[in-house]
Amino acid sequence: MKAWLFTGVEEPLQLIEREDPRPGPGQVVVDVRAAGLCHSDVGFIDGTLTWMLPKLPMILGHEVAGTVAEVGEGVSGFVVGDRVVMSGPEDFAPGWRVDGGYATKCLGMASGLIRLADNVSFVQGAAASDAGMTSYGAVMLSGELKPGQKVGIVGLGGLGMTGARIAVVNGAEVYGAEPNREAWDHARSLGVREVVADVAELAPFNLDLIVDFAGFGTTTAGAIAAVRPGGLVVQVGLGKTEATISTAMLTGKAVTLRGSRGGMPGAVAGVLGHIERGELEIAAATVGFDDIPAALDRLRQGGVVGRLVAVP
Repeated sequence: MKAWLFTGVEEPLQLIEREDPRPGPGQVVVDVRAAGLCHSDVGFIDGTLTWMLPKLPMILGHEVAGTVAEVGEGVSGFVVGDRVVMSGPEDFAPGWRVDGGYATKCLGMASGLIRLADNVSFVQGAAASDAGMTSYGAVMLSGELKPGQKVGIVGLGGLGMTGARIAVVNGAEVYGAEPNREAWDHARSLGVREVVADVAELAPFNLDLIVDFAGFGTTTAGAIAAVRPGGLVVQVGLGKTEATISTAMLTGKAVTLRGSRGGMPGAVAGVLGHIERGELEIAAATVGFDDIPAALDRLRQGGVVGRLVAVP
């Protein structure tokens, strides 16, 4: 197989060829048909998140969709040719704990596979396994969204726009905060009631829940100030890794502040269900397998709208 190998901080990815992986008991080999590119991969390469990897060198790529190429002993429920998304388990997560999807083949555990419906593309399947999963987990699981609630979404980038649409299709009245006005019309087309430039402008809507996909510190503090008394603020964005908040505001309003991350059980299946029913489409552009290093550099520089997904 061919793969892009990460060898060390700030080192260029190396295109390698090695023997195809073989599945052990309970394992499968997947022919990679789509591999999403993520800012986490940029963090691995630039040193910000490299400490999270268990070993180097390693093949990155944790948003993987494809077809089952080979099954190991004891695997039931999947056969060669099945369309699947790879989703954990956490101790054997491709691209995080073991070699990932920036390759033509990827080894995974059968217990971490989710079947991909015929009407869902591999590109959407790959994007759902991280971007969609993180958005769904923040809104529906950490946010405990209920139909009829008033919900604020802070940061209408790729994750935030997906989170806003998930909130809409699950019966919420949704408002957005996003300084980039070019995103406003698209947000409204997805069902967002109104969009403002700053999180502070969300206060008049008396929101039950605010999900901060930006995470620039000031947005966290602003969400606590803007949510209704007794409301919930979910922090998922990490634009900055520290925030200064008013603990007087937090306690005086009895606001709950809760962190959320990817990898929550049931999130990928929830996103795929919305896509399969035609309720959600994750904004994604494709790049070629050979273009993965250049595309990761584009992510590093900023300005990419939606997700980038590598296809063979």
